Amino acid sequence: MKAEILTIGTELLLGEITDTNTGFLARSLASIGVNVYRTTSVGDNEERIADAIREILARVDLLITTGGLGPTVDDPTRDAVALALNLPVEFHLDLWETIQEYFNHRGLTASENNRRQAYLPQGAEVIFNPVGTAPAFLVETEAGTLISLPGVPFEMETLMVQSVLPAIRSRFEVNGIIQARLLHTVGVGESRIDEKIGVFETYSNPTVGLAAHAGQVDIRLTARAENEEEAQKMLDPLEQEVRNLLGDRIYGVDDTSLEEAALQPYKNNHQTVAVIESGLGGQLSAKLGSFPDTFHAGLVLPTTTIAECTKMIEQEALLRADVILVAVFSSREENLLELQLHVGETVITQDIHIPGPAAAAMYRACTHALDFLRTQFQSGVQ
Repeated sequence: MKAEILTIGTELLLGEITDTNTGFLARSLASIGVNVYRTTSVGDNEERIADAIREILARVDLLITTGGLGPTVDDPTRDAVALALNLPVEFHLDLWETIQEYFNHRGLTASENNRRQAYLPQGAEVIFNPVGTAPAFLVETEAGTLISLPGVPFEMETLMVQSVLPAIRSRFEVNGIIQARLLHTVGVGESRIDEKIGVFETYSNPTVGLAAHAGQVDIRLTARAENEEEAQKMLDPLEQEVRNLLGDRIYGVDDTSLEEAALQPYKNNHQTVAVIESGLGGQLSAKLGSFPDTFHAGLVLPTTTIAECTKMIEQEALLRADVILVAVFSSREENLLELQLHVGETVITQDIHIPGPAAAAMYRACTHALDFLRTQFQSGVQ
């Protein structure tokens, strides 16, 4: 079964809001084994929405739209769907009564423009919205099935879980799940990873894909199976093979952040960590500050030298931690990152030249510093 997602809203195209709906919908569809082939965004224009709907339904079995179901003039999805499918819109008295009841229950009165939300394309199946005024709807066509959901994330998510997924299961012969697992790597480039694990990227099920980020690369493992247990049996040995080839360049799985991975071994060892940083814009302290049970303190200094930072260790009572990370980044010195890790009398040092524009190099420098903190523990600094 092939599906696509169409998000509707000019605010998306202007970058005024971040689209989180697409990710939720894609994950939800994968959980019942539905393949999402494409995602598209279009503004609040009836003709353009209708064009997009026609194009998408010509190539997939299922189209889910979000947005444009509100009561205002610039909420054109209902009319656009009717236009695309060459259908009239019709008034649903039961919907209008439900909308009025929603407002009455809150001590309010539905305005006349809310009445627009009771008009749907002819023949559409109503999906009642228990958490908002915008009703969703489902339309069966010769080309495929269209489901329109509100754009408000909480409303969309509620309807997707409570009504839409069961509706899809009942109409289509969908079975199984698509399970994904993300392995996060640091300190190794996408091309080098591809050299090592490229053979896995040719697999059809499970599949392997790469996604590069600033200073990090994610490896996505995906399996289609009858159930979660079977998917895990496919993913577990594949993950182990990838780990055998990449070793400690893999720092975490799924929601694990690099800063969490960097602090975890010290937490396990009941050690506290402090940071003295310069030239990194306070990024290190900000990231590590999310873990106050292990992160003791952070000292952010203006442009200075590694020697001056080292002196601060003896002067600052704030930094009386078991482990102190010193990181000094200078874009004037060819983007030089100087690192020190102080554990008792032991001091580990590393200097790294980071290519690229200063702003991007600063971000990567923070990543290098966190990886330094992580790997030096693994190297035996305890």
